[in-house]
Amino acid sequence: MTTDGRSAHILDVLITEFGDSIRRDPAAFRRKFRKMAASPFAFYRGSASLFYADMTGTFADAAFLDDQTRRVWIHGDLHAENFGTYMNASGVLVFNVNDFDEAYVGPYIWDLKRFVASVALIGYAKALSDEVITDLVTEFGHAYLAELTGIAQGGDEAIGSLTLETTTGVLHRVLQVARLNTRVALLDAETTIDNFDRRFAIMEGRYPVDEETRHLVEAAFQEYLTTLPSVSEIEHRIKDFALRVGVGIGSAGLPSYNMLLEGHTQALENDVILYMKQAQVPAVARHIADEKVRGYFKHQGHRTAESQRALQAYADPWLGYTELNGVGQLVAEVSPYSADLDWGDVNEPDELASVIRDLGRAVARMHSVADDESSHDLVDFSTEDAIVNVIGGDLDGFTRVLVEFAHAYGAQARTDHQLFVDLFRNGRLPGL
Repeated sequence: MTTDGRSAHILDVLITEFGDSIRRDPAAFRRKFRKMAASPFAFYRGSASLFYADMTGTFADAAFLDDQTRRVWIHGDLHAENFGTYMNASGVLVFNVNDFDEAYVGPYIWDLKRFVASVALIGYAKALSDEVITDLVTEFGHAYLAELTGIAQGGDEAIGSLTLETTTGVLHRVLQVARLNTRVALLDAETTIDNFDRRFAIMEGRYPVDEETRHLVEAAFQEYLTTLPSVSEIEHRIKDFALRVGVGIGSAGLPSYNMLLEGHTQALENDVILYMKQAQVPAVARHIADEKVRGYFKHQGHRTAESQRALQAYADPWLGYTELNGVGQLVAEVSPYSADLDWGDVNEPDELASVIRDLGRAVARMHSVADDESSHDLVDFSTEDAIVNVIGGDLDGFTRVLVEFAHAYGAQARTDHQLFVDLFRNGRLPGL
């Protein structure tokens, strides 16, 4: 494809994906696109729609796929920065994949390819040689398949977690940092004490909610409660509401509501902050022609919550969904225990390889959770067995596919980033 042809393709994909949202809030998308212009990796993070257009177009490849493994619950945006910590429903700090807004059912290898291309971009930004990048992607492929094979042989009880007890090095430090966080510190940053009770603090990007909206959000909250495991009655009381707009690069221009809830006691240190945000159609869904998958979900909020529950062995106990003004919403806790992996702190090949191996294991565990052994019936077969069988012991061929793709798509993403910057700076993105 010529340079002009590729630029036209990028423009067409982005307008198809974001055109309506740009018209709704052009200022929010100018901010989003300026963030994407900052680096090839930032562009890659914000352009999952282009990646999936390529997966079914220029870079389409049926290697190591069959009918079953095309229909696995996938993360949908598995790049290297979508990993971090959370407190699971059992009260254990876990390092795992996070941000399931793009999750769907599709080819498992699309997750792997999206991840390894991001590794190539990070490696290039760190001035690592192609040989080192090859080694890192190979480590990922080997760790992924070894973990998945172990789970296939040992059953779901063989699925482990990356915790304070099972990690070392960089990931252990990330968990230790998360452990230092406290609910009180989060509440002190986000709220103030007024008349002996907590209320949201006034800050940039947060706005009060009018009475009519408050009633609508509270009604949506009551519906949300029906999608949760049981919580105590005291945790049902909303103390305060607030409006946020455009929180996060993927939510440009969309309203999001925060709710401050009474905690499990009347003490002020265990209050809970929830967010309710409009869920979007995942980019990958445009390229999956499966009516059973499409018809499984009530709305995009339901899809996002169910996907996260499917892909995490012990999801956030506050995770649920509802509707607001007829639009699907995701609801979850603003967790005080989240900490992200900072790739700026990981630079040497040996240290990078150790982290990449752990992430390979985490991805294997994620793919193996949502299958016939889970409480979800959309994927009704053993995903670990299906993936191990389709690879068929061809470890070298499997890793070669990942390595070749990482280099090829990493180079493509770097080129696409420059084309995108030129489109943006020359005023060729309509509405901006």
